[in-house]
Order: sequence, then C-alpha cells, then structure tokens
Amino acid sequence: MMYVVIGLLVILIILTIFSLVKNINESHITERLGKLELNVVKELGDFKTDVNKQLNDDFDKMNEKIENKLTLIDNKVNERLDQNFEKTNKTFTSVLERLSKIDEAQKKIDILSNDIVSLQSVLTDKKTRGIFGEVNLKNIMISVFGENNNRIYKMQYTLDNKTIADCVLFAPEPLGMIAIDSKFPLENYQNMVDKNNSLEKREQYEKLFKADMKKHIDAISNKYIIPGITSDQAILFLPAEAIFAEINAYHPEIIEYAYKKRVWLTSPTTLISTLTTIQVIIKNLERDKYASIIHQELRLLDSEFKRYKERWDKLYRSIETVSKDVKDIHVTTDKITKRFNSINQVEVEDNNQETRELV
Repeated sequence: MMYVVIGLLVILIILTIFSLVKNINESHITERLGKLELNVVKELGDFKTDVNKQLNDDFDKMNEKIENKLTLIDNKVNERLDQNFEKTNKTFTSVLERLSKIDEAQKKIDILSNDIVSLQSVLTDKKTRGIFGEVNLKNIMISVFGENNNRIYKMQYTLDNKTIADCVLFAPEPLGMIAIDSKFPLENYQNMVDKNNSLEKREQYEKLFKADMKKHIDAISNKYIIPGITSDQAILFLPAEAIFAEINAYHPEIIEYAYKKRVWLTSPTTLISTLTTIQVIIKNLERDKYASIIHQELRLLDSEFKRYKERWDKLYRSIETVSKDVKDIHVTTDKITKRFNSINQVEVEDNNQETRELV
C-alpha cells in the first residue's frame, strides 16, 4: 500500500512538473526543477517518517492486542485446567470412598456369612432353638410394653400347676391372664419344603410336621389354660414367619385344630399386632378408670365449693354489717372532731382578748 501511494505521488509530481514546464520560461526550468526536487525529497522524507511512525504505532497496538488475547487465552486455559483437575480430584476421591465402602460392605458380608453359619448351627439344636424363640419373644414384649413392666407382663412365669410359661400377659377382664409359649418346629418343616427330597419323603415329613404342631398345641392347651386362674385361651408363638405363612397357606386343618384347643398361632408380626391391640385396650381401660375417679373428685369438689359459697355469703353479710357500723362510727368521729376543733378555736380567741385587755 505504501508503494502505491509513493507511485501516485510520483505520478502527481511528474504531472505537476509538466504543467509547470508549460507555464514557465526555459530559463527558469533548471532552478524550478531543483527547487521542485528538493520539495519532493522533503515531502517524501516527511511522508516516509509519518508512514513509519504510523506503522510502528499500528504494530505496537497489534502486539498489545495480541499479548492481551494470549494472556486471556492463557488464563482461560489455566482456569479450565484447574476446573478439570478439581473435577478429576473429586471423581478420584469419590471412587476411593466408594471402594472403601465396597470393601466395608464386603467385610460386613463376610461377617454376616459367619453369623448365618453360626445361626444355622444354633438352630440345629433344639435347646438353643428354644432359647432363640424365648429371646425373640422377650424382645417383642419389651418393644411393645417396655422393659421390666411387671404390671403388664412377666417372663418365665410359674403358674399354679407348677408349669413355667415363657411369658404371661396380664390382660384386663374378660381376657385375664394369658400365657404365651414359644415353639420352633424346624427339622420336619425344612425337610418338608426341601425340593431336593422326593415327593414321597416330603409327604412323610409333612405328616411329621403336622404331628409336631398338634403336639405343641396340646401341650400349651393342657399346661397353660387353667380354669379360674388363667384365661380360657393361650398363645403359641412361632419365631419364624416362614413357618407361620406355611401353616396359614397350606395347612388350615392345623389352624382349625388350634382353634378348637383355644390356642392362637402367632408369628413375630402378628404377635406384635395382637399385643398392640391389647395395649390400646389397657390404656383405654386405664383412661376410663381415671376418668371415673376424676368425675367423682369433681362431684366432691362441687359440694365443697357449694359449702364454701354458703360460708362466703355469710361472711360477706357480716362484713357488710361491720362495714356499715364502721361507716357510722366514722361519721360520728368526724362530728366529734369538728366539735373539738370549734371548741379549741373559741378558747384561742378568748385568750387573745384577755391579753389585749391587760395591755
């Protein structure tokens, strides 16, 4: 662009020279050409200086803009890198936390596996299985009625016939004292539902399981239902929900047999529901009992208040009479006071008159 401008200036100068040549004399051509050459050289120098200065300024501004852009880009890149590093660090930390949780869960699974093995070894023995049922029953009683609530229930209670029930519930009348005993018929049940056994064996184990259940029902009915002492019904507690569900789903004859013997079959869930219902009944009875007591006390308070009102009315009349007497006395006192004041005033005047006469 600079060369184009220079070329145009040169052409302009040449045209000027030619126009000057036409208008001047030949004698002055050399002098004017010299002056023109000096002017052209001077103007070209000034133009070159201005162009160089402008170009330098433009280059400086361009370099400044480029540096600003590069600085901005560098800041953006660093910011993005920091953000990505932070996200990567969080992701890595989260992965480590999840790995630690997975490792902890694996440890718990291992512990649970050992506990299951231990539980299986416990359940294979009848005595330990019975203890398991009693502990489960106790925990349910505590969860519903609280611990050591001997007014509502007692564990390992000895009845009048010298038999010991796992638990006795002191329900309100007409229920009365209800015995709860835990039974856990497991072996024949497991063999009955084991798919690896043949159908014939499973049917044999089913008969044995039914016989076990009827034997437990008979024992509870004979031991824990005592006329005149306990309620006419008792509760058989099955610690396993699966056994209870099996009986209700496929063995209605066992439920019917228990009904005839006045023995109610319960699982942990149904026992909690039954006990909760009894708890509500007990609370309602207690509330009704205290309501009657409160009502009786209110009646007594009403009679006392009437007596108080009569005495207050009598006292009020006495106070009113005394008040009238006090008012009359007050009036009399005012009259006497005024009379004394008048008497005193007269004496003062007489004394003053006698003093004036002596003078």
